Order: sequence, then C-alpha cells, then structure tokens
Amino acid sequence: MRVAVSVGVSTPPVATMRSSCTRRIMAVSYRFVSMHMAAAPLSRTLSTESVAARLTSAGLLRTKGLIGPNWIDARDGKTMPVHNPSTGEVIADVPFMGSKDTEDAISSAYDAFPAWSKLTATERSQLLRKWYDLLMANKEEIGQLITLEQGKPLKEAIGEVNYGASFIEYFAEEAKRVYGDIIPPTLNDRRILVLKQPVGVIAAITPWNFPLAMITRKVGPALACGCTAVIKPSELTPFTALAAVELALQAGIPPGVLNVVMGDAPAIGDALMASTRVRKITFTGSTAVGKKLMAGAAGTVKKVSLELGGNAPCIIFDDADLDVAVKGTLGSKFRNSGQTCVCANRILVQDGIYDKFAAAFSKAVQNLQVGDGFSEGATQGPLINDAAIQKVESFVQDAVSKGADVLLGGKRHSLGRTFYEPTVLGNISSDMIVSREEVFGPVAPLMRFKTEEEAISIANDTNAGSISSIPFGSRLDKELHLH
Repeated sequence: MRVAVSVGVSTPPVATMRSSCTRRIMAVSYRFVSMHMAAAPLSRTLSTESVAARLTSAGLLRTKGLIGPNWIDARDGKTMPVHNPSTGEVIADVPFMGSKDTEDAISSAYDAFPAWSKLTATERSQLLRKWYDLLMANKEEIGQLITLEQGKPLKEAIGEVNYGASFIEYFAEEAKRVYGDIIPPTLNDRRILVLKQPVGVIAAITPWNFPLAMITRKVGPALACGCTAVIKPSELTPFTALAAVELALQAGIPPGVLNVVMGDAPAIGDALMASTRVRKITFTGSTAVGKKLMAGAAGTVKKVSLELGGNAPCIIFDDADLDVAVKGTLGSKFRNSGQTCVCANRILVQDGIYDKFAAAFSKAVQNLQVGDGFSEGATQGPLINDAAIQKVESFVQDAVSKGADVLLGGKRHSLGRTFYEPTVLGNISSDMIVSREEVFGPVAPLMRFKTEEEAISIANDTNAGSISSIPFGSRLDKELHLH
C-alpha cells in the first residue's frame, strides 16, 4: 500500500514573520471518451447587476482606493472597468491609480507606522482577531464578491474566505509570540540579546486567482509584528481587497495601517521600488515579474519575498491506488479551473498503470460541470480573461502539432467567452510547451515513464521551479530536487 507524500512547498511571502505552507494533491488518466462536456444548469444563475447591488447595500462593494482614512479616486480622475469573467459585464469602474497615488499611500503607511508598531502585541492581536471575526461573519458576501470578479464557483469562493481568514486568525495568535533570542557570548563579560522588530512599511503585490487569501497571507504577519502596508491587488480583481480592508477598518485597525492602490501596474510598481520608505516587497505572481521586482528592490536594498510560477509534477506509479490517484489529481489539477500556482502541471504515469489511469481520469474529468460560478452544480468557472484562454489554446495547439493525443476536451466550451473544456492530453513529450511551462488552465497533460529514475529526471527537467510534487505509489525512495 502507499501513502501520498507531498515534497516541497511554495515560499510563503510574508513580512518579517515566517509562516505557512501550501499543500497539494494530484493524479491522472487516459483514453478517448465522449467529447461532450457537461455544463452546469443556468436557471439559478444570478446576474452581475443583482449581486453587485446586494454587495453595495451590504457596504462591501467599494469602488475607490484607500489611502489613510479616505476612500479616494485617482489624482487625475482616470478609471478602469472591472469585468465579470463569466459574462463580460462591467461590475463597476475603479480608479486607475499611478505613481503619485502610490506615493501618497506610502506616506500614509509611513506615518501610521510609529503608532501601530508601538502598540503591544496583545493589542495588535485583539484587533486582528476582530478582523478575522468580521471576515467570517461576512464570508457569504465576500464569497459572492470573489465569484463575481474572479469567476470561481461560489462554494470554492466561500472556501477561499475560510482559508484566507485563517491566516488572520493564525497571526492574531502569533502576534503574541514574536520571541527574541539569547546567544552564548564568546567573552565572559558580554551578553548577547536579539530583539525582533518590524521592518517598517511593506508593499504587498497580489494576484487575481486568490484575491483574498493572497492578501491575508501577506498582511496578516506584517500587521501582527507591527508593520504597515500598501496593498496593490490585481486590476482584474480589486473588489475583494477593498472589501477586506473595509472590514479591517470596521475591526478598529487604525487608518493608514492598510492602504490600497490599483490601476497602472508598472507605475505603481516603480513607485514602490523607488521609495526608501518601503522596506519590504512581498509578491505572488509570474517569474518574469518577480525577476523585475527583485532587480528593482536592489536599488534601495529592500527585503524581498517572492512566490513565483512553477511546473509541479504529479507522479503515479504502477502500484498506486487508482481511485485515490484519480481523486487526488482531479482535485489538484482542476481547482480554480487550473488557475492555481500549486496545480499539478505535468502528470507522470508509469507504463503499467497508464492506460487504466488515463481512462479513469478522463471519465472523472468528463463529469466536471462547467458554468457561471453562481450556477447550481458548477465546479469549473471561466478563465480570467481572453489572454488566459489564448494561452491555453496555444499550449494545446503546440502539443497536438508535436504528436499529443486529445483524450478529452481540447477546445473552447460551448458557453463561449473564456470558458474552456476541461482537457486531458496523452502522449506528451518533453519538447512540448505544456510540459515545460505553467499552463494555468484546465489542461491535464499525461506523460508516460518506465522507471523511477526516469520519473525523477522528467520531474526535474523544467524551465520553471517544481513548486511541489505528489507521488502516488510506494517506491519513491529518491529525493526530487525541487528548484
């Protein structure tokens, strides 16, 4: 028998305090099955307008940036629309902020730092706990907001609220446990003490795929140890961030401790990098942007925490429990329609079980229901925008042109827009883009291997870091060298 073991974790981008991990699971499958993909019933789908109106009445659909105590527009008055990816409808316009707005936000956080950092750990802990309580009390509404602007199914969105709020809960307690150290001296007349102090203003740059959890995972530890923050959410999903900080203000966290700017990403990023008042950058996103931020941070010698893209393998051996492997791989690969940095990106299946696994996996994938995140039974929402679906299409086309078999899906869904059929590809080789780069979509590529040594070699042969690996089987006794 076997136990599934997770090897490697993504680096948690936190400020000053360290924390956390990312867990994962995975699996695979094969064989041709019907190309008709299930669509979730739309009879109970809520309209963008009705959901937005409900959230507005609850005071959680904020449409302006937050600097200090003030909800403000961009200095130059520019705005940008935020769309519902399921329908293409505009939810609302938000400020298109730039460098000057960012400098104002930095100044606000800088001015708030002395008073916030001087609060006792217990006082900060109590405020964070109140924030957590408010997040949980409003989890249905915040879940609706996530589905509205990001597209993931409502059940999954509410799950993200639970997950995201848990970081605030955790660091509310850890705030009281920022211990120092006593180091044995080399001289008898000396005593060496280490005190841990907040670094100052931190900048948190977050992605669109987990618009709440990626914020709370960053600012939770930052606030707990006494830092203040400037948050730059994705321009695709700013509303969740704005709702979260609204609840933070309601919890009693002082104005200026949290600030939110969005809009012109390059201009905002440049302002954050150039400021000597920003002492740490924490970022989750693409490797390309991470490299730019790391280079930009060097000029002012900022601390940097980066959680970047990966190319995680899932390895299934001949002696794996087929049902466990299929269920685990399905949950990992198709979470958030594959738009997760810890998804199984390459599914390595040993020769002896390949055909059985591919058939069982394809059957399971076929049963996934695609639809608007508010529709009953939907488990797969849309991709975030046109660029995302075009990327997925290009990866699939490249694989097919080089000999891959489309076992299931392989095309846009009949629902239109950015819906893509959950896809299984067979006969994948290492020269295909889908095996070397992060697809970030509902595409499961199956790669055949014969020996354990070959599996390890394939797993480590990637241009991107292998964020994690999930082996299913009992014979993996060698370490995967995760970059």
